[in-house]
Amino acid sequence: MLSRLASQMASLCALLLALCTPLRADEITIFAASSLKTALDTASKDFEEQTGHNLTLVYAGSSALARQIAQGAPADLFLSANPGWMDVLESENRLAPGTRRDLLSNQLVLISHDAGAPIALNDQTDLATLLGGGRLATALVDAVPAGIYAKAALQNLHLWDQAEPRLAQAKNVRAALALVQTGAAPLGITYATDAHAAGNSVHIRATFPAASHPPIIYPAAALANGNVAGARAFLAYLSTPPAQAAFTAEGFALLPAPGDT
Repeated sequence: MLSRLASQMASLCALLLALCTPLRADEITIFAASSLKTALDTASKDFEEQTGHNLTLVYAGSSALARQIAQGAPADLFLSANPGWMDVLESENRLAPGTRRDLLSNQLVLISHDAGAPIALNDQTDLATLLGGGRLATALVDAVPAGIYAKAALQNLHLWDQAEPRLAQAKNVRAALALVQTGAAPLGITYATDAHAAGNSVHIRATFPAASHPPIIYPAAALANGNVAGARAFLAYLSTPPAQAAFTAEGFALLPAPGDT
């Protein structure tokens, strides 16, 4: 009888201990496109405060991040600025099944260091005169999503032949933005959100027509060899009102979560 009571008491104590012990904080590594930095920094701090999890955020061009993931870099969640690089990883079975979703969309803009009148973007636009001997800052046009979109837009508007010899290509969109902010390049092509984040240090002179380039979509997915549970938790958090407010404050457009349509 006593031994049974002792066993029951031990079980009760173990249960109470389990209930009172906080959940283990997860370490979650997130690889994210550079253009997400301002909004994602805000959202991640709120997530950490709410959950106790620790996030490591790694920002770079989507192409560089995708290559690192393909080479085995330790990451749990990937947020790309281009579906193409996510497609590459999915074709290599590097994504956790059922976790991929389109998260956000963006716009492409022409920015300048100096304030000026709006610029009409069409096949009559004289880029050479607008640049005044300077360079047009872009992200890498054959690798980084912001640069790929910029090249597509310039080609569709019949401005590529003018632009190509005058490009100043940077490793990612934030680096291209910095060239314009510092005056190293008089004009640049970035996402609207990057121009927004730069405040008065740059000026939006034009928005590229949506039809001039592929839709700017940001897909996200947990990575198969990472902390899938932790990645799922943060991805779910990105659909909550506080996280969505951080994105819309920077000019991103929200895409419906699965099941919302």
